[in-house]
Amino acid sequence: MILKEILRDCDLMQRGTDSGMDRDNRESVLDIKGIAYDSRKVQQGFLFIAVKGETYDGHDFLQKTIKQGAVAIVHEQEIERYSPEIRYIHVNNSRKALACAANNFCERPSEKLTLVGITGTNGKTTTSYLLKSILEVTGANVGLIGTIHYMIKDKVFPAVHTTPESLEFQNLLKEMLLAGCQFVVSEISSHALAQYRVDGAVFQTALFTNLTRDHLDFHKTMENYFNAKARLFTELLQREGAAVINLDDVYGWNLNMDLRIGDTEPRKIITYGLATQADLLARDIVNSFDGLQFTLLFRGRTYTVRSPLTGIPNVYNILAASGAALSLGIPLEDILKGISQVSHIRGRFEKVETERGFLCIIDYAHTEDALERLIRTARELLDQQSVAGKGNPIPRIITVFGCGGDRDRGKRPIMGAVATKLSDFAIITSDNPRSEEPAAIIKDIEAGATGNNYIIEIDRREAIRKAIQKAKEGDIVLIAGKGHEEYQEINGKRYRFSDREVIEEALKLYHEYKEENDRSELH
Repeated sequence: MILKEILRDCDLMQRGTDSGMDRDNRESVLDIKGIAYDSRKVQQGFLFIAVKGETYDGHDFLQKTIKQGAVAIVHEQEIERYSPEIRYIHVNNSRKALACAANNFCERPSEKLTLVGITGTNGKTTTSYLLKSILEVTGANVGLIGTIHYMIKDKVFPAVHTTPESLEFQNLLKEMLLAGCQFVVSEISSHALAQYRVDGAVFQTALFTNLTRDHLDFHKTMENYFNAKARLFTELLQREGAAVINLDDVYGWNLNMDLRIGDTEPRKIITYGLATQADLLARDIVNSFDGLQFTLLFRGRTYTVRSPLTGIPNVYNILAASGAALSLGIPLEDILKGISQVSHIRGRFEKVETERGFLCIIDYAHTEDALERLIRTARELLDQQSVAGKGNPIPRIITVFGCGGDRDRGKRPIMGAVATKLSDFAIITSDNPRSEEPAAIIKDIEAGATGNNYIIEIDRREAIRKAIQKAKEGDIVLIAGKGHEEYQEINGKRYRFSDREVIEEALKLYHEYKEENDRSELH
């Protein structure tokens, strides 16, 4: 593709002393073989877009890219022009230029797809799987981009980020289009929105789940965090598209009002909730170990929803997916069928049955809100079990959790308070310490802990083993924080680590512990 077409509609610097394009207009005939923003991936005939990252700055590798065959360079900083044969294009923002160029180079695939974006702090992954299932009930081919993995119909690919960089994002959309997908459901992270990774894509539906404290190491304030999320609705959602919003969430309420007030043309908005007068409402909720059942109210009619998923958070996820499906014209009969076919999502309230009469739950909860929802869901299930007279008459919740390193330190004591207040017993351990000392992270968590119903075990493997040793019939052991992840990141390296595998190993060793272990220091 010629350079001029790749940079069509991109935000270039105004022509002048340092023009956005070369004055001889050579870009109109220069054929570009590929695009790269990572200098290591530049090949002969490539356009290199110099992006400033968290660790490295592409502007520092320009000579290297020229040696590797770059024939054009997009830059936002003032640079030395090393070769007169290279086309230099000065832009206001390299990340925006990357998104624009990637979209053009991939021939604007989203314009031929129905693209749904899901954003929010919690619930994005489960909602995306529910919506994918609903769409597939109609016979559609669906692509999925999310935290656990990327999917092109039934083919699964590893996910590097919840939402990949714009070049990979557009390439995925193009591959999905070529594979015959009609719909793409994508989780859209706040980082992706702040860094323009999905700019240029055409969203038919945008969905807002909730907003609670997270990623403040990056966004600094909740206002910045919310504004990043809001871009999906105010800047990227096409005018005739639909916004689906959780009206029970205070930020969702504000977003709903922002979209309605001052608009010259009314937007299509579908709201959902349990506590407010939303368009989609859930009533008469029955929550059990076997799943959910509730009454769905929509436009004066009632429908019975049955789902193998558990917990009030999943009621919200089901409502969110239903709202998105309705915005796309999917009949409620197909919606109900699609919901019923999603039995579990890896690392999201994932149950591990045991032969010892207690239950282990693996969950990705890594914010104070998600951790609180997780423990309260487990408590509700235990209370119902106790009323029914099943199992241990005094069942307990044992929670294993930690906090990630190099991330928002402010949430650590809050999570410590939540876990120790709501659990019967807690084991504070490591999550992904990254470059931080695990003991320092745990010290921050312990600052918020209350009472004496917890211990510290830095080694996550050993922490899980201790929780399994302590558990008795009727108890629930919650392993929170890592969910689907199959690694632990320590000092910049990723080591193989799966919570599920560790649980299964610990269960095999369970019979070796004698009765005196139950009277150990864990009590």
